[in-house]
Amino acid sequence: MQVSDLLPGYPACPDHTEKKLLWSLLDLEDKIGITLTESMAMHPAASVSGWYFLHIRIQYFGISEIHEDQLTDYCTRKKWDLSTGKNGWVLSCNREKYNCIYF
Repeated sequence: MQVSDLLPGYPACPDHTEKKLLWSLLDLEDKIGITLTESMAMHPAASVSGWYFLHIRIQYFGISEIHEDQLTDYCTRKKWDLSTGKNGWVLSCNREKYNCIYF
């Protein structure tokens, strides 16, 4: 068996706001006292969060780039406006250099 860990903010899961879902599902603040700041940093700082999967054929993957249509679709599913996706939690990009958006 192999394990894959998908950690918010890392290449396979670059959206830090997914931590809110983890905190909600597991009630982490009340149960073990780990809190999130406005910028989605965890306190205490030594905390780690993620989804962990065990399967015989699991493979880790990373997301390297997306295009504008993919960003638009993602923002629609997250119920965000496009400016939140471009300038918010998910992306940093050099629009002058690239025609695509980079995580």
